[in-house]
Amino acid sequence: MISRAWAAGGPQWPRELPTWCVWLAVHAGWLSLTWFWQALPAWALVVLAGPLVCWHSSYQHEAVHGHPTGHRRLDDLLAALPVGLWMPYGRYRESHRAHHKADLTCPIDDPESFYVTPVAWRHSGRVGRAMLRVRTTLAGRLTLGPILCAGTFWWGEARHLVRGDRRCLRHWAAHLAGVTVVVAWLVGVGVPIAEYLLFAAYPALSLTLLRSYAEHRAAPDPADRSAMVRTVWPLRLLYLNNTFHALHHREPWLAWYKLPGRARSGCAVGGYPLGGYFSVVRCHLFRAWDSPVHPTRARLQLGDSP
Repeated sequence: MISRAWAAGGPQWPRELPTWCVWLAVHAGWLSLTWFWQALPAWALVVLAGPLVCWHSSYQHEAVHGHPTGHRRLDDLLAALPVGLWMPYGRYRESHRAHHKADLTCPIDDPESFYVTPVAWRHSGRVGRAMLRVRTTLAGRLTLGPILCAGTFWWGEARHLVRGDRRCLRHWAAHLAGVTVVVAWLVGVGVPIAEYLLFAAYPALSLTLLRSYAEHRAAPDPADRSAMVRTVWPLRLLYLNNTFHALHHREPWLAWYKLPGRARSGCAVGGYPLGGYFSVVRCHLFRAWDSPVHPTRARLQLGDSP
């Protein structure tokens, strides 16, 4: 399968040097970090491990959209090493492509929505509703979010596997083979698995959830459901400019390093502006971004907030 970007402009790899550099930096950095793990102080692991694994997930996002080669199987192979451990790349690819085709934020249609339906809310029970409320604050999203996110995903995957979903089974088989390789390497170089989860895998997912926290909101106009976050360059690099999220949804085939120039070009991309993640932290550390319950389509058409 050839991506839209390849079909529109020919082979991608001669022009994708920034993406190749990210791929090399991510993988060489991960190998180096784990090789020298035992020699590094705890503060260095805190500073380096989580962001590096998060950066790898940002690279996987680029691969889903046909970078750096434009050939799906090769892009998948380059992105497939599961250094984050928790999610099969193939399932992420399917989920994220469905997200781009979905009625954004609608929990019935959008697999990446953090909203729930009114029916699901009523059946969640006290504990479930409390967890959903906690997840709407940034503090809750960063601390408990990874557990809730992974647990919800694994529960859904278990149901697919029990029903005999062969496609899901193939993705999980490939993922477990990759996890075996990653764990074998970690054990071989002396990285305790518990430390890796604590310093790398969990913080990486937490950082990813920081990016997605204010990324979408329920709104009557689909053009107003994605954010344009003007943040500092280290975070833009960490997230590979996925902070320009409304623009990314408008032109999902556009490579990450072209997004800032496109945003500066003055073209109308829609979306709601955010001043940066520091302002999001200041306003929403303990204050909900939105209701966890998605408004019905009728209420959206009337312009009501959730």
